[in-house]
Amino acid sequence: MAAPIWLWAFAASLALIPPAFGNSEGDALYTLRKSLVDPDNVLQSWDPNLVNPCTWFHVTCNQDNRVTRVDLGNSNLSGHLVRDLGKLEHLQYLELYKNNIQGTIPAELGNLKNLISLDLYNNNISGTIPRSLGKLKSLVFLRLNDNKLTGPIPRELVGVSSLKVVDVSNNDLCGTIPTSGPFQHIPLNNFEKNPRLEGPELLGLASYDTNCS
Repeated sequence: MAAPIWLWAFAASLALIPPAFGNSEGDALYTLRKSLVDPDNVLQSWDPNLVNPCTWFHVTCNQDNRVTRVDLGNSNLSGHLVRDLGKLEHLQYLELYKNNIQGTIPAELGNLKNLISLDLYNNNISGTIPRSLGKLKSLVFLRLNDNKLTGPIPRELVGVSSLKVVDVSNNDLCGTIPTSGPFQHIPLNNFEKNPRLEGPELLGLASYDTNCS
């Protein structure tokens, strides 16, 4: 007996569903959700059973249903970031500012080759700024101020020519302030309130991380 027309139509509609990347990106974001404490239920719509995360609140996708924005600034979230965020290869904006996120910045964020804005300011993030962020050749905004970051400013960032805004003030960074590449145009007050961070480096005269031991 031939299958009814509606069944063929249903099968055809399944063929139009975006491929597995929708689920993989949803899995990555759901891993983030599980790592966060969300007392205001801003992540309530993040249902891992949906085909992709493009209908979730605070998530934006492009026309190909790839995640391009995660907007969770000022959402009263705590917990920590996850390495799986590095799987969102089309992500352009990661906005997690003004929360109470702890832990470290995953090195895997350096895989986000399309990232334009990384806003993690006003949290309780510790550890170092990953050197892998130097691979983000589309990055324009890097705002990590008002956290508990330590270690030097990675010199790999000097090679990110697209950088226009860098703010690492009010942390516990050490070493010296870069002065080449995009850092030529970053105001010094974007580095202030780092007690162990010394003034702009004099190129060729000293190692930049002498006081980071």
